[in-house]
Order: sequence, then structure tokens, then C-alpha cells
Amino acid sequence: MSKNNETIIVLDFGSQVTQLIARRIREINIYCEILPYTTPVEELRKINLKGIILSGGPASVHLDNAPIVDKALYDLKVPILGICYGLQVTAFLNNGIVEPSNEREFGRTEIKCDNSSDLFYDLPKEQTVWMSHGDRIKDIPNVEIIAESENCHYAGIKIPQLNFYGVQFHPEVVHTEYGEAILKNFAMRICDCSGNWSMGDFISEEIARIQEEVGDERVLLGLSGGVDSSVAAVLIHKAIGDNLTCVFVDNGLLRKDEAQSVQDMYKEHIGNAELIFVDAKERFLNKLKGITDPERKRKIIGYEFIEVFRDEAEKIKQNRGDVKFLGQGTLYPDVIESKSVHGGPASVIKSHHNVGGLPDDLELSLLEPFKFLFKDEVRKIGTCLGMDDALVWRQPFPGPGLGIRILEDITVDKIETLQEADAIVRFELEAAGLNKTIWQYFAVLLPVKTVGVMGDERTYENVCAIRAITATDGMTGDWAHIPYDILGKMSSRIINEVHGINRVVYDITSKPPGTIEWE
Repeated sequence: MSKNNETIIVLDFGSQVTQLIARRIREINIYCEILPYTTPVEELRKINLKGIILSGGPASVHLDNAPIVDKALYDLKVPILGICYGLQVTAFLNNGIVEPSNEREFGRTEIKCDNSSDLFYDLPKEQTVWMSHGDRIKDIPNVEIIAESENCHYAGIKIPQLNFYGVQFHPEVVHTEYGEAILKNFAMRICDCSGNWSMGDFISEEIARIQEEVGDERVLLGLSGGVDSSVAAVLIHKAIGDNLTCVFVDNGLLRKDEAQSVQDMYKEHIGNAELIFVDAKERFLNKLKGITDPERKRKIIGYEFIEVFRDEAEKIKQNRGDVKFLGQGTLYPDVIESKSVHGGPASVIKSHHNVGGLPDDLELSLLEPFKFLFKDEVRKIGTCLGMDDALVWRQPFPGPGLGIRILEDITVDKIETLQEADAIVRFELEAAGLNKTIWQYFAVLLPVKTVGVMGDERTYENVCAIRAITATDGMTGDWAHIPYDILGKMSSRIINEVHGINRVVYDITSKPPGTIEWE
């Protein structure tokens, strides 16, 4: 936590999109951090606190175990913004009436606002917002209504005595038309922040935090070669130098030629830190033999990674001393899909191998400098650290690798088939110059066979799906509108060059309702 920078704290009640609030605030150059709603008020007094945002959440204030903040929070004399549940809990604590709504609002909603108020200052009087609530506020004492919709009288409010503003919609999501401007008004006009924080400040403070936490101990970092773990390696190396050892594991589920390209790139761009290469293909594939359930795949892969790291840590111990920390390039989307990290009752979407796949008896302390950041923020850090564009803009690749892109049991033949198809997809999109405009693109081998005709003969072979997503943070995304001629070229090449595939389909599912990966 920053003690010197102007700070806005988000108190989390378990919303799946809480981190988007912090992201939006950081985008206007104001330091923002998420803490549990249970954070003691005395802890908040110790920082340069300029404002507080109470997040949304899935609970109702009427539940017996409903998450409730300490009422002393409203005595801190800093502006507070309540979003959805954060508004309802404020009403509940201050003699308001919150009740189940007969007309629930989910999705896009039109509101009318008072654009002379500080929160909606200089914005259109009519605008589209994203509602998501089942309870509604019937009454709040001493309230000023600054926005309302057809079914929500208290869509936006101000309570001057509490220095409190509240909205019953979600300004942090892209579906709210002027959401960024609303949050900026709160941070700049209401909290009086100067907006002079930068990612450079994050780097210097994180280096100092790592040095304080790690001291003279050794860190083993799992290096995948992707941007997250690579930037983490450079940052941690700046903090502790030769006490960092990077381990790259070839689990047999990598993209075509991945193992060699990662080692070459490491030597060129991050060559100062020690790198250990572990060939564990047979070890992983034996564990995955016959497994088809995606959650079991993720857990097995995650567990086996940890076992490899434990083995390597033991070898280091024998030569140079104990390894106390496991470094990872974990990002916030990985965390929020795997578990609730701030104490709120967020739903688990899927287990990421470096979060939900970790064993309970992990003997190493985790060192995760980016676990509350998004990939584009990590890319900015990589650029600030002087890393090469080839590494900073490298195509994302999930830790479980091709294991979650083969939608059935995993075999060497299926891996080789998918590697070839995936290489074609990546080559053609990069040749077309689309690699920086599309967030992620890859091939998926489906557990489906179809009839085809090749050379006047009947074929009965696998279906390959192409997946390409545009996104800014990985939390939401849309399918990429790839030109037909490029799609056609990828399809033609896959069918003609990859043995075992006779049909190619294109996935046009957004996130949500889908996730980026198929498993």
C-alpha cells in the first residue's frame, strides 16, 4: 500500500468487477487499491487517503451474515462513493429503508441526471448506464436525488452530512456510457486529487516492497515466457538481484517451438537472472492421461508445476541455501475467476493453475507483484522497465497451455495436431498486422469429427475452432471481426497442411457469456 501518494481506497463487497473500479481510477493517474470491507478504520487513517469507494456485491443487506462496514467509516471526513451494494449498505447504516424490488433492473438503463452536481458535472442529462440490482432503496434521510431512472428513484444520490455520493448502477463497466467521466468527477472534483501518480511510481514502490518482504532470501520464479512472468522476472530481479532464479518448465503442452523460442528470448532480453530449463513433458502427460474434465486438468497441471518448483527449490537449497518464495506473474483476472481475494463472496468461474490450482500445503510464500493489475498495465510496466516490444507484446498463453485447448483426453498426437493448426493461426494474423489489435488468438481442437471430401475420397476427421478476442483488460471481450480473406486463408492452410483436421469453424462468442478459453 502506498503511504505517500494521494490514494483512493476501494472497499470490496465481492463484486466480480471490483478491480475495474481501481483500474479506472489508476487510468486517470491516481493511486487506487482494493481492500476488504472489513479493513479497520484505523488502518485507513495511516495513509494519504483522499476518498473511499464502496464496491458492488452479490449480497443483500437483509441477510443474517450480510457484509457491513464499520459506521465509523463515515467519520473519516473524506468523500465516499457507494456503488450499487455500497449505496444500499450506506442507506441501511444511516436509517434508510432498503427492500426487495418488484421491478429488478439488470442491463442497460436510461437515467436522467442533474449535471450541475459534482458527480455528473458537465455530462449529458440523459445517459445510458449498466444496472444490476435486486434490492432497492425506498427512503434515505437527508438525501439529495441527483439521478433517477424509470424504475429507480435513487439512481444517483448525495448525502451532504456524510460527504457521501451513491449510484445504483455500475460506472466502472464499459457499458455505462459516461462511467469513466463519473469516476473522474468523483476523484478530481469531489476528492480533489491532483492526478500525478504513474506506473513509474508503482515500480519504485513495488521494488521497495519486494526488498522489504524478501530481504536476503531466495526467490524461485516460474517463467512461462509470457509477458506477465517475464515482466515479473525483470522487476523482481531489479529488487533482489542474484537471489532470483527463474525456472522454465516444458510440460509438453506448449505451442510449436515454444521451448526454444522462450530460452532464446530470455537470453536476449532478461539474461542477467539465472534460468533453469526443466524438461517435464513425460511427467505432465502421464498425470493427464485419460483426463477429460477441464477443472481436473487445471488442478493437475497446477499441482505438477508446484511439484517441479519444489524439486528445483530443493536442488538450489543443496547448493546455495533455502528458497523461501515462489514468484508468479499472476494477474487480477486470473485471481477473480479463481477465488474471492478481498473477503467478498465472489463466484468462482474456473481455477487458474497459479491460483486455484495451488495446493494447501504449499511450502513457499507467494510473491505476486501484479495480482491486482491487468495485462495492459503490466505491459506499461514492461515498457517503463525498458523491455523490448517483442516481449512486452507477446501473445498471451495460459499456464495450462494446450491442455485446455484440447477438449477431450490429451495425447501426443492431438498436441502435435493442435500445435500445427495454432501456428498457422498465429502466423497469418501476425502477417496481417493484427497481433496488436486482437487481445488473444489461437486454435482449439474439438472432440467432434465430421465427414469431408478430399481428393474425391471420404474423410472423417477432427474439427478445429479458431478463437480471436478483442479486449482491454481480459475481464470482458468481443469476438474479433477478422476479414473474411484472412479467415479463409487460415482455414485453407489448416485443412491442407494439418493432418487429421477436415473442418474449421470460427467462434463468435463474446465474454461474457463465454470465457476467452474454451475450458
